[in-house]
Amino acid sequence: MNLDKKTILNQLVEASQKGFVSLNDSALFKSVNIENEKLTVNIEVKNPSLQFKNKIQKEIKNYLLKDYPTIDVSFNFSHFNNKKNVDKTEIKNIIAIASGKGGVGKSTISSNLAVSLQKLGFSVGLIDADIYGPSIPLMFDAEGEKPRLIDSSPNSLMSPVISYGVKIMSIGFFAGPNQALVWRGPMATKALKQIITETYWGDLDYLLIDLPPGTGDIHLSLVQSVSVTGAIVVTTPQPVSIIDAKKAIKMFTMDSINVPVLGLVENMSWYLIENQKKYVFGRDGGRSLSEIEKIPLLLELPLNESIREAGDVGRPAALQDTELGEIFKSLAVKVAESTNKRNISLPNTKKVEITHNKGCN
Repeated sequence: MNLDKKTILNQLVEASQKGFVSLNDSALFKSVNIENEKLTVNIEVKNPSLQFKNKIQKEIKNYLLKDYPTIDVSFNFSHFNNKKNVDKTEIKNIIAIASGKGGVGKSTISSNLAVSLQKLGFSVGLIDADIYGPSIPLMFDAEGEKPRLIDSSPNSLMSPVISYGVKIMSIGFFAGPNQALVWRGPMATKALKQIITETYWGDLDYLLIDLPPGTGDIHLSLVQSVSVTGAIVVTTPQPVSIIDAKKAIKMFTMDSINVPVLGLVENMSWYLIENQKKYVFGRDGGRSLSEIEKIPLLLELPLNESIREAGDVGRPAALQDTELGEIFKSLAVKVAESTNKRNISLPNTKKVEITHNKGCN
């Protein structure tokens, strides 16, 4: 096989001009490298989605295979220098998504809410702050992706991975898929602060933060680092889950933190068998908690195999043009309404100030 760099690069540029390869103003061919009869195509991009990159890789391979049927091609993506725009950013609303207990589907709710808000036309970011068990890369088909530095300066920011139009950052991007993250509290909180403050988010309507279960160091670090607009607490109807959800509510609403709780989401509310609702984890736990705490119940979501399958294959159920898609759309609408109501009636949340005890008497 005779490979010539200049010839192939010209072919690719021509393919783009004729529409065989769908590059747009966000990308251009930079160069090609040939080593040991293996071709590497270098493409410079502004910051396209993961799906865009996958699409043009497939189109380029198909185009080249016509003339080079045994070609071995790989891709290297680099980013345009956005340094002059880095200082211009605005995040309108930061929403913490929490649960007192693990295993209630908090990350599933976070990912589908992010996608649904994006489909409504909002610009959305999502931080996977579950330091010890990051799952957002899997749910967004972004495993193996790596955030890139915007430029090479000492104070350079990271560019988030974009998938399904959502800007995402996760500690999972910096660790191997089988690597156990055994961190003490200070290490975990430092990692979270770096993800929040050293990422160039651009302008966002919503930055969702998928918190780990419980009420620990990560939660405190969050409210110390940024002004949190509000929180959403996820639970199941099960009494043990409701007990822990109450603890999460009390944490956000305590005087020293004072983050408004925008609403509750009850997950796994029932399971449908032969058109009959089976209340596997109990009934009306979220509704009762809503009435006691005077917090809106935003959604009662059934236990549904399609939601689990969609998350496992990296394509959130909210993307489906089905009843599930409509359910998550309704959640996004209610979250937007609750956020707007909060912003009209309450002042901005203050970051929690760190106090140092001088000693005990």
